[in-house]
Amino acid sequence: MSETNSEKKLTVTQIKSGIGTKPKHRATLKALGLGRIGKSNVLPDRREIRGMIARVPHLVEVVEEV
Repeated sequence: MSETNSEKKLTVTQIKSGIGTKPKHRATLKALGLGRIGKSNVLPDRREIRGMIARVPHLVEVVEEV
């Protein structure tokens, strides 16, 4: 993994409720450090994080930071 990739960050904000979603989706939100609408978390830009975001794209909003 290159140093430039590890320096990138993703700001993930929950925009919709996890109520009524599948249990795996709720668990993914919790793993991302989210849990309520409007809560944000800054995470490293890694494949694992991107995969979790890909599972719940309808519930979160992602902003890339350099």
